[in-house]
Amino acid sequence: MYLNTKLEDFKGDIKVAFIGCGKFISMFLSQYNQLKKIKIDSIIDLKIDNAKKNCINSGLRNEQIKEINFANSLDEVIGRDIDIFIEATGNPIVGTVHADKIIRKKKHLILVNVEADVTCGKYLSDLAKQNNVICSMAYGDQPSLIMEQIEWAKLNGFSVICAGKGTKYHPTFEYSTPDTVWDHYGLSKERAEIDSGMNPKMFNSFVCGDKSAIEMCAVSNAANLKCPKNGLTFPPIGVYDIAKKLIPKTYGGLIDYEGQVEVISSIDKEKKDIPNDLRWGVYIVIKAKNQYVKNCFKDYGMVTDTSGNYSAIWRPYHYIGLELAQSIYSIALENKATGFTKYYNAEVASYAKKNLKAGERLDGEGGFCVRGKLINSKKSKEEKILPLGLTNGAIVKKDIKKDEVIKLTDIELDLPKEVIYARDYQYSLINLDETL
Repeated sequence: MYLNTKLEDFKGDIKVAFIGCGKFISMFLSQYNQLKKIKIDSIIDLKIDNAKKNCINSGLRNEQIKEINFANSLDEVIGRDIDIFIEATGNPIVGTVHADKIIRKKKHLILVNVEADVTCGKYLSDLAKQNNVICSMAYGDQPSLIMEQIEWAKLNGFSVICAGKGTKYHPTFEYSTPDTVWDHYGLSKERAEIDSGMNPKMFNSFVCGDKSAIEMCAVSNAANLKCPKNGLTFPPIGVYDIAKKLIPKTYGGLIDYEGQVEVISSIDKEKKDIPNDLRWGVYIVIKAKNQYVKNCFKDYGMVTDTSGNYSAIWRPYHYIGLELAQSIYSIALENKATGFTKYYNAEVASYAKKNLKAGERLDGEGGFCVRGKLINSKKSKEEKILPLGLTNGAIVKKDIKKDEVIKLTDIELDLPKEVIYARDYQYSLINLDETL
């Protein structure tokens, strides 16, 4: 809070490096010339020419681009004088290896790579604490913005009943692939891929529900909120009904627990837009703890349920990479994360999106082979369920039918030692003797 005021007194530069230069980072780059005291030292990308093109398209001048150190690997950059690394590859396995190396080098880290966060985030967060550095969520992504609202609520004495985001979801979208994504998303292929540089596989993960499961997993693990009993349900709810419907079933609502995550859809079962949708935004539901607070809700026109006990706040949009600077400044000026993993409550399970044959290679989130479902981590460990973050490149050992859950014993994995250690560490935190 009030970071801009603190920035006025800050001396020197905040030197940053990006790992991956896709859509999210291009959005940040488009704001770069308006940002004070942030200096891009390095950009690491497997396709350097494409990264430079993204810099130009985002408004950087040729002379600025010449001052940036471009490299193909983290090893070429890790020894440079850099304050904060931003991991934005979107690859959970590679991202975990990068994060482990950065943290052990005692450098601050922002994980745009929420996929790595939900796969190995508790390990990475604890590792960062041991090394006295920050491992932060990326402001602009919905999990960080939800955490901002949760922090506000708890700080001011409210109970958080439900927290989540909006999206455009329909049950038939769960089987969407990179070939069908744009019809569901609402953009033409040319507009999305050529004009805006949007990756069809990555954006398909938003459409098919993978990204919703991933982001709610991140919130559950950061805020100690429960998962719904049978995964996200995506009820079609407008903003003025959030406080009426996203309350426990025992009080006439739709959710299983007091204190859980849920995603709401901007379209109904007939795929029609609902009024006052929250497709691009985030929300929380809070509860009044006494009659006086209930009266205040009413006196000041706050939206509530019929009992007056529950109210909601929401933010209609998230600005993605356009507001990433908030995380950079928060770390540099206050040594604080904009959200981070504290618990290992939740996991994203892998289900077959189609009939899979023995020998087939899986292709990760948003692809053709698997889809993700939010579950609790205890169930994941007990039933040996394959996390979605480990599916890219995994080889199927036996035939698996469409919609079947995929077990760790069903596939062959060739994981880096850092990922194996992180997963073992997280599993060790779970006591299977406790009730699920």
